Amino acid sequence: MEKVSAQFKKVLSRYIAYRGIDIVLYLKDGTVIELDKNRRLEGDCIIKNSKDGLSTKIELSRIQKAEFFAA
Repeated sequence: MEKVSAQFKKVLSRYIAYRGIDIVLYLKDGTVIELDKNRRLEGDCIIKNSKDGLSTKIELSRIQKAEFFAA
């Protein structure tokens, strides 16, 4: 697992806490993930909970970039 920048983690954790911000993650493998409002940061992973009850764990080291949009 690659080391994640402390600054990136700090900014990402701040925006994950704001429910009025939409977040789109671009992973290193080319996958694009839009995070729902029901999300949280646990250690070096983002936990995404979908409306149908499924949880997805995304390691911060897999993220190439993140975009933030005011909802």
